Amino acid sequence: MSGMTQEEILQSTRTVVQGLDALKEEHEVIRQKLLTTADVLTNDERQLMEEKASIIDKNLDSIRLGIEEAQIMMALASHIQNLEAEKQKFKAQVRRLCQENAWLRDELNSTQQQLQQSAQQVAQLEEEKKHLEFMNSIKKFDEDQVNDNKENYAAESSRNDTHSTLQELGFGPDEEDDLHGAGQYAQPTPANAMAASASAGYEIPLRLRTLHNLVIQYAAQGRYEVAVPLCKQALEDLEKNSGHNHPDVATMLNILALVYRDQNKYKEAANLLNEALAIREKCLGEDHPAVAATLNNLAVLYGKRGKYKEAEPLCKRALEIREKVLGQDHPDVAKQLNNLALLCQNQGKYDEVEKYYKRALEIYESKLGPDDPNVAKTKNNLSSAYLKQGKYKEAEELYKQILTRAHEREFGQINEENKAIWQIAEEREDNKHKSGDAGTYQENNGSWHKAVKTDNPAVTTTLKNLGALYRRQGKYQAAETLEDAALRAKKQGQPVVGGPHGVVEMTGGIDESMIQSRMTTSTSTSGLKSRLFNALGLQSGTQ
Repeated sequence: MSGMTQEEILQSTRTVVQGLDALKEEHEVIRQKLLTTADVLTNDERQLMEEKASIIDKNLDSIRLGIEEAQIMMALASHIQNLEAEKQKFKAQVRRLCQENAWLRDELNSTQQQLQQSAQQVAQLEEEKKHLEFMNSIKKFDEDQVNDNKENYAAESSRNDTHSTLQELGFGPDEEDDLHGAGQYAQPTPANAMAASASAGYEIPLRLRTLHNLVIQYAAQGRYEVAVPLCKQALEDLEKNSGHNHPDVATMLNILALVYRDQNKYKEAANLLNEALAIREKCLGEDHPAVAATLNNLAVLYGKRGKYKEAEPLCKRALEIREKVLGQDHPDVAKQLNNLALLCQNQGKYDEVEKYYKRALEIYESKLGPDDPNVAKTKNNLSSAYLKQGKYKEAEELYKQILTRAHEREFGQINEENKAIWQIAEEREDNKHKSGDAGTYQENNGSWHKAVKTDNPAVTTTLKNLGALYRRQGKYQAAETLEDAALRAKKQGQPVVGGPHGVVEMTGGIDESMIQSRMTTSTSTSGLKSRLFNALGLQSGTQ
């Protein structure tokens, strides 16, 4: 019986019920016959007949009970079948709901991607707007060129003094803080610098990446009214689910601190960074790269407030951690050395400044090669330190090295037919009395123009810096050559180096500072992948 199916059991039960019904009818017929013959029987026979009738009644009761139990069994079987049918219907509904849920997930992912694309388009439109405003400012700059050379030089010197203080302590190499009170807030920290600064040395969990990226995107666009509430809500949820002392909480505190820093809320930013530092030290250890990143960001923040003495020990501790974890000659150690040198420079400790810059330069050249953009940036920083000490010859030599290297990288070895732009500028300075006014950098000098591409805006910065130095030395013709070349490149969105037959224009951005000397945030040096999508939540493993 145990091997029978439900349908077979139900069919057998029906057969048994039919048999019991037939047996019941037979017993009722027999009982009826006994009752009809009772009147003609004797007392003894009647007594025997009643005993038989009693037995038949008991049998009938048992038969009726069996029939009722069989009917109950069939009713239960029917009920079970109905339940099974309901179960199958519910399973079908569950499958349909799972399919709908998967579809909704796809729709949500698609909507999130569209939202990110829309945010990127908005950011691109903002950049285009800034570019148009920049081109409009160029027209005004052209009108100012009719002013006296001395007035131009005084204005450039004033700008140089401003940029060599707090602006040098920016959070990233692409940042331009507005220190002249033109707006309520400084220009937002770029998304790549903010992402790397907040998450350096710590892998962002997948569940946080979307929110992490949205906050960075809004902050990079200056939409603080959206970024700040998102950060605060994320912090509240993280602390509720993971507790206060968790690396994810420290990462979000770093992001919120950078947003506050961009809003000039330095006190709130410092409090958050100190809190993030305590959490990372407790959770990750005092010698973790993420601790060094937070120390560096805190040092940068103090530097922006002019608290160089308070910033210096923080920067030195970050340097010690990076040296211990990454090695003495890691590129991130060189970045930390640049920051430390700049802090010392603002305190007038020029011996230490030169030592740190030279060591950073050695690391970059040995590990990344002489053509790495950081080499030119560090040389520019060292040149600014030389200028502040009055070492004009040493600064000039470094500027020429940058321009010479850029020229040779694009056009080969320098010779009489293939001169760098600084050589052309000095030739024009030397020949100005022989051939009269040598003129400015004109398009009718056709053989001088050849466009090449570059991703190193430090070359253009060097052009302007060397031009300013030439003016200081009274070499106005050479200065005008470099400045006019840089200005024309600025109009066209192209920096300039020398070419095989003279001046060569290169595509790229323009750095407005006369002497580029800036602190960088804690970013990785392993290229766009680790620098930018730290902004996408990937681990920055080279802190």
